[in-house]
Amino acid sequence: MAEFERSRLKKTTEESVSRKAVFLGLLTVFLFGVVVVFGLPLLVKLSLFLGNTKDKQAEGDGGVRVLPPLAPRLVLSYEATNSARISIKGVAEPGVMVELLKNDVAIEKTEVTGGGEFLFSLVDLSPGENEFSAIALTEDKGSSEMSKKITVVFDNQSPSLEMTNPVEKSLSVDYADFNIEGRTEAGASVLVNGKVAMVDDSGNFKIKMQLQLGKNDFEIIARDNAGNEIKDKIAISYDL
Repeated sequence: MAEFERSRLKKTTEESVSRKAVFLGLLTVFLFGVVVVFGLPLLVKLSLFLGNTKDKQAEGDGGVRVLPPLAPRLVLSYEATNSARISIKGVAEPGVMVELLKNDVAIEKTEVTGGGEFLFSLVDLSPGENEFSAIALTEDKGSSEMSKKITVVFDNQSPSLEMTNPVEKSLSVDYADFNIEGRTEAGASVLVNGKVAMVDDSGNFKIKMQLQLGKNDFEIIARDNAGNEIKDKIAISYDL
């Protein structure tokens, strides 16, 4: 009888654990689906709702617990720009104030919309790296933790461009396959008549072009990560 009772309890425990595992799995899939379909602002609202529910439960137990707002999230789709002013958007709890910091110095505040979004427009950049972070502020719940920092580089200088083959602006050759080669700054991209050239880690680039009989005009464009570019033109005549 005792053996039967132990077996029954073990089976009941396993079934309970299995149900909990299935529930957690379904909850994870549901939350992932919410993020994919409705985006991060709705997830922020859901987190806020769950936090408020916990607060009410604590108050029902005779305790008073006030949770600070969630840390905001800054959103910037690029790491470098040639513009001296940019816009920075983000998401946070609806209704809170968000303070923007540049290089750890507070520069501006704005209120979060009912959809959980905020925007700082016309933010001035300093030459080189600019590090931004943000903090959420409320009157009754205090302030949040600091957001994750983002960095954007302000660079309005054109990259270098040096042709190594050919070094002349125009020349004549008696062969159809011609390697156009040169050097630019590391990390830049190069287009030759709209075709992408291979650029190594040191900025050296090379592309093989098929010449047509007669004069062949080529435009070489080097562009850095901030969008600055420099152009050069060469002419290669192909005669048999």
